[in-house]
Amino acid sequence: MVPTVKSFVPKIVLCCLLLAGICLPGITNAQALSVPENAINSLNAKLLATMKQAQALGVQGRYQQLAPVLAKTYDIPSMTRIAVGPSWATLQPAQKAALTDAFSRMMIATYAKRFDGFSGETFKITEVTDRSTDKMVKTQIIQSNGKPVPINYLMRKSGPEWRVIDVYLDGTISELASRRAEFTSILKSSGPDALIASLRKQGDRLLSGG
Repeated sequence: MVPTVKSFVPKIVLCCLLLAGICLPGITNAQALSVPENAINSLNAKLLATMKQAQALGVQGRYQQLAPVLAKTYDIPSMTRIAVGPSWATLQPAQKAALTDAFSRMMIATYAKRFDGFSGETFKITEVTDRSTDKMVKTQIIQSNGKPVPINYLMRKSGPEWRVIDVYLDGTISELASRRAEFTSILKSSGPDALIASLRKQGDRLLSGG
């Protein structure tokens, strides 16, 4: 079954990533604090624009439209490492690179597949809170019936940029925690090459329309 945008909203992946603002000389404290919000606003703007062209673009076209902004907004290497968990330290460099590439493609393909139309949805940021040195950017997708669906982004500063390192579905469900359970099961039963193959297969299925 191919999910619609409405059916996907409560289950958005994230994952799961990204235009991050750069602090320039002379920037005020208030402007500096707005940088994480700017990254999410840029992501939401691109999502809306793509949703409005969804049928004309098709899944492959949506992938091409969304890939650059997601690759900037999300810290995909860190997300991959967190999702894999302690096993990450035992992997070879080539396996780490392949897992990161496969996870990135699968995540972006999920966005391309699920954001397949527009029926009046809007996005808004409701609050930004501190999580030690991180920031939690709380957002809502307002559906056409007025119902808000909370999606929260945990963001961490990487150099001058703020990037997403986790997404909380319905405001509370960690996407990476869910992914870690899936990844750990495959790693324990079949090893890293099987996990790479699984992620690639998921990406292929999403981009083929399956």
